[in-house]
Amino acid sequence: MTVTFTSPSLVATDAYHHSRAAAQNEAAATFAKGQLLDALNGSSDIQRILLKAAAGAGKSFLLRGLVRDAIDQPQCLRVAVTAFQNRQLWPLAASLGNDIGKDRVWLWASKRVFNDVPDWVKTSATVVDSVKAIPQDVPVVLTTTHMLGMTRQHIRSHFGTSFHDDYRFDVLFVDEAWQLPHHLFDKITYTAPIHVGVGDVGQLPPLEIAENPWRGDPGFNPYRAWPTAYDDDDTNTWATELPAVWRPTGEQLGLWRAFYPEWESLNCVAAPGDRSIGLGPLSGLTKTVWESVATGVPTLLEVDGLPDAEAADVDLPLIEFVESLLDELFSAGFTLFSQIYNDDGTPSGKTKEERPGADADDPLVAILATRNQAVDDAADAAARLSAKHNLIESDLIASTVDSWQGQTNGITIALHPLTGASELDEFNSAFGRLAVACTRATHGLLMVSRPGLDRLLQEAPVRPGTPFGEPGNRHLPRQTHQRILATFARGVATVSPTP
Repeated sequence: MTVTFTSPSLVATDAYHHSRAAAQNEAAATFAKGQLLDALNGSSDIQRILLKAAAGAGKSFLLRGLVRDAIDQPQCLRVAVTAFQNRQLWPLAASLGNDIGKDRVWLWASKRVFNDVPDWVKTSATVVDSVKAIPQDVPVVLTTTHMLGMTRQHIRSHFGTSFHDDYRFDVLFVDEAWQLPHHLFDKITYTAPIHVGVGDVGQLPPLEIAENPWRGDPGFNPYRAWPTAYDDDDTNTWATELPAVWRPTGEQLGLWRAFYPEWESLNCVAAPGDRSIGLGPLSGLTKTVWESVATGVPTLLEVDGLPDAEAADVDLPLIEFVESLLDELFSAGFTLFSQIYNDDGTPSGKTKEERPGADADDPLVAILATRNQAVDDAADAAARLSAKHNLIESDLIASTVDSWQGQTNGITIALHPLTGASELDEFNSAFGRLAVACTRATHGLLMVSRPGLDRLLQEAPVRPGTPFGEPGNRHLPRQTHQRILATFARGVATVSPTP
């Protein structure tokens, strides 16, 4: 059984890398800082600052910098940092605590969640389960949007006024802003006069927008991401794009650009060749597949000859095929090599090496699927592989695409959301699901699918790409799917049925 991969028909050209790419984000950050300071000191009427990021743009680094800039100003006594999910706040709290001091960064968790907060967060930031435990003079308070929305009276009675009128905070920072629907954001606007939203515009909202139930006003839907309400030349809103990404290989940039075609520019700090995968001895189909992945170029493998799947995106035979590929990969051994960059994006000349068993910072391999049942099958496969190869937790994980938003891993193996599908629908064609699946990997991406993707896209009925004007085409039309597939190295493997 052999496979030959064809090169992508759409590749990134005229791209900036290293410091030239990183400088673009630095310039955007400088402009954002200026807008924030002007808003704080009253020299502008800006009430909202929106920083639109592609996946892997280093937005958390930028957000932390803006928090530090704000609390250094005499016109800022206290800021709030919020996100929809608890786990999104944990790394922010730890990083901010390391930056400005544990006693100045307080993470307010609910009593239910308090014991789940990791020790590494509690080491770096002060963690409490009651607003009454937070001192009045603390400059940075982190808590979820749910806590801010449900405890308004407690917050107003506990904290004194901020520098700005009767608000309790001077700035509200919202991480993963495009994941937060407007109806939840409306409940927390009371906290501060200035709102800073930072996030990946490809994030899925917690609730899909689906059909608009607000008839008579087709432009209004509170399930939309809240920043989209201010897209149309709002004079109190300043918005910009972060034009560089840090996460992907240089070879993956064409895929990133395919997801954000409307952006003025998108470049990549990693240059081609800066990251690589060292493979142990392999042979046959497995060797060809992993050598393609190791180039850093996104790889799509369509697998024919497998037994029928239970459903389009619940495909145990395809998961078992993936398990066989991973079995041989872990048997042979592999190493992820990464160029280490200075803060300005220049190569340091040092190389980071990660291999199974070495307790990597991020999982080495992630198996992603859209449906819970498919992930259950993938988790079973991961458990078998872990037992066979004595893997540790950071070596191999399985997750739904939705749950893996905002996460990073070395190699991604993802079931294509359209595998086995007969039509494009709101679930399998959601921008966020495909974007998250394709944009988690720092070293290699392998998408697997049943045959027929091209035929599906040729025959699929025309459908609108963005019914509510969402950024990133919330539901992808077939032309966008085709553009994305054009960035992959592609091959078809035909397997022989097991007797």
